[in-house]
Amino acid sequence: MLKGFKEFIMRGNVVDLAVAVVIGVAFGQVVTAIVNSLINPLIAAIFGKPDISGVLTFTINNAEFSIGAVLQAGLNFLFVAAAIYFVIVLPLNKLAERRARGIEPEPDPLTTDQQLLTEIRDHLAARR
Repeated sequence: MLKGFKEFIMRGNVVDLAVAVVIGVAFGQVVTAIVNSLINPLIAAIFGKPDISGVLTFTINNAEFSIGAVLQAGLNFLFVAAAIYFVIVLPLNKLAERRARGIEPEPDPLTTDQQLLTEIRDHLAARR
């Protein structure tokens, strides 16, 4: 039982996942700092409030509706997605593109039929 657990933990997928979680948390803190230090003050300068979650709120029969909270969550998602794309995805794609420039993709391996036909062709060519 412990041997199976050890194999599970040492498998590359689990280690990669653990690294991704740690990096994701650290990256989330960077994005949070950017939002809190740069974007929210900009929103405060425009709307007079530190974020737009308090904007466009209204109450009907003691039920409070907040369109600004939905907009704030959408903006936060867009900020995180843009940061991930421009800081991680785009540079990694460029790096992979540079690495693949000089490398030709390997041809697909021949099927059994193709191998037999190649051998027959070579044998017939050698007999001529």
